[in-house]
Amino acid sequence: MDRSGQPRRARQQQSMDGFSAPRVRSKPVLHHPITRPQLAPVAPTIALPEMPAAAKLPRNAARVDSKKRKIKRKWSRRKKVLITILIIVVALLGVGGYYGSRIIGNIDKVFHGNIFSDTKALFSTTTLNGENQGRINILLAGDSADDIGHSGADLTDSILIASINTKNHTVFLLSVPRDLWVYVPGMNSYEKINAANTVTDFSQTGYPSGGMGQLQQIIETQLGIPIDYYALMDYGAFRDSVNAVGGVTINIQSSDPRGLYDCSIDYSNNKPLVDYTNGLHTLDGEQALDLARARGDCYDSYGFADSDFQRTKDQREMFIAISEKAKTLGIISNPAKVSDLFSALGNNVETNLSLPDLLALIGLTKDINPATAQSYSFSSTLTGGSSPVLTDYTDPSSGEEALIPTAGIGNYSALTQYYQQLASNNPVVKEGASVVILNGSNVVGLAAKEKTALEAKGFNVASVADASTEYPSTMIVDNSNGADPNSLKLLKQLFPGTTVTTDTSPTEATEAQGYSDTFVVILGENWNPTTQ
Repeated sequence: MDRSGQPRRARQQQSMDGFSAPRVRSKPVLHHPITRPQLAPVAPTIALPEMPAAAKLPRNAARVDSKKRKIKRKWSRRKKVLITILIIVVALLGVGGYYGSRIIGNIDKVFHGNIFSDTKALFSTTTLNGENQGRINILLAGDSADDIGHSGADLTDSILIASINTKNHTVFLLSVPRDLWVYVPGMNSYEKINAANTVTDFSQTGYPSGGMGQLQQIIETQLGIPIDYYALMDYGAFRDSVNAVGGVTINIQSSDPRGLYDCSIDYSNNKPLVDYTNGLHTLDGEQALDLARARGDCYDSYGFADSDFQRTKDQREMFIAISEKAKTLGIISNPAKVSDLFSALGNNVETNLSLPDLLALIGLTKDINPATAQSYSFSSTLTGGSSPVLTDYTDPSSGEEALIPTAGIGNYSALTQYYQQLASNNPVVKEGASVVILNGSNVVGLAAKEKTALEAKGFNVASVADASTEYPSTMIVDNSNGADPNSLKLLKQLFPGTTVTTDTSPTEATEAQGYSDTFVVILGENWNPTTQ
C-alpha cells in the first residue's frame, strides 16, 4: 500500500493505461511527426508533451547567447574607435584600398602624424595664425636638395609669399628675388637672401628651427612682411606635382617677339632648357621645372630682359596653374591622380602646417578660384613713385652681384610699403599716394602736425618743409594724372575749401615745381587745423 491507500501495483497499472504520468528521468523517445502514435488526453497537471525536433533549442543555447552578449559588449566599447577610423578613411581618402593607404601614408609624412592624430584632426576646430587679423601669409620656398651633386642645393632659388585675405577670400602671390642683399644673422654678414636656408642651426623663440626659420625671421624683421606658416618644396615635388595633375598650360608673353629661349642644356634630354614661342604651351613636369629654373643667363638667350624677375613671374604663373588644375573635378575624383599628388608632396615637402591647420585652410580657401590670384614682384616701382624699388649692386669685397633697395643697403622701407599696398583694404594705402607738405603759413610746426594726420589716414608723406614764402590760402597740387582718385578725394575732405590745381605755372603753385610726388599740399595763412 502507498500513502494514497491504493496498492502500489494498481497505481503502476493505472499509469500504464495513461491516466497519470509517472515521474521518470529516462530519455524521451522521438517520433517522426507523421508516424507519431496518438496519445490519450493528458491531465493539466501532467508535463507538457515534447516539442517537435525542429523547434528545439540546441543543448548549448545558453552558452551561445552568453557569447553574443559578450560580443555586443565588446562592440559597445570599440564602436567609437571603429567609427572614427571609418570616418578618417572616408573623409581623407574617399578612394579606399591601395590609393587610400598611399594618401594616408604621405599625409603623415608631411604632417608627422599617424592614424590617431589624423582622427583627432577631423574633429578639431583650429584658428589659424593671422586668421583673426584677416590675413594669412604662407612662405613658399623651393630648393634643389633632391638634386644629388647640385652645388648650392640648399639655396632657395624660389621664394614666394602667398597672402590670403580671410574676409573677402582673395589671394595674391608676391615674389622675393633670390638675389636680394640682406643681413643674415646666422652668418653674421650680408648675403643673398637665398643663403638663409643654409643656416641649419638657427633656433630662436617664435620662429621655426633651421634654415626656413632664419629665412622667415629676415622677411619679417627686415622686409616688414609677417609670416604665419611656411612650406619648403624641392625640385622633385614641383616636377611630380605637375605630372600628377596632368601637366599645366602656360601663356608665354615675352617682351621679345620670338618668345623665350635659354640655351642652357637640360641633360635629361640634351635639349635647350627653354625654347617657346609667345602664346599657350602645355608643359609636363620636366618642362615646367626647366621653365621654373631658366633665367636666360647663357650667351644667346632671348626673352629674359628682366632676368630673374622673368623667372619668378613664370614660377608664380605655374604655381597658380597647378593649383587651378588640382581643383578641377577631373583631378579630385581620380584616385590615381590624387594619390600621385599626395605622393609628390609627401616625399618632398617640409612644412610647419599641421593637419588640423591644413583642413582649416582648405575650409577658408575652398571658394577661391586660383585663376583670380594676383601676381606681383618687387621689380616694379611703387604706386605713385618714379624710382624702381630695387637696383643692381656688386659687393666690393667678394665681387658678388646682387639686388639692393634703391634707398640703399639695409633700407627696405619701400619694400615694406609695397607689401602694405598689396595687403591693405584701405584704398588710399593701396594707391600708395605720396605727399609732400609745405608750410606756407606763419604757424611754426604746422606741416609736421599735418604729416601725423595724413600718415594716420594711410598716406605716405615723403617730406615736410617750409615754403619759401607765405601763401594766403591752402592749395593742393595734383600730379597723379588721375591715377589716385581715392587719395585726391580724401585730401579734399581733409583740407576743405582748398584750391586744387594740376598746373604748376601759376604764381601760387611755383613752390610745388620740381616735386615729382603724387600730391603737394601747401598750407596757407587761412589754414587752422583746430577749427577746420
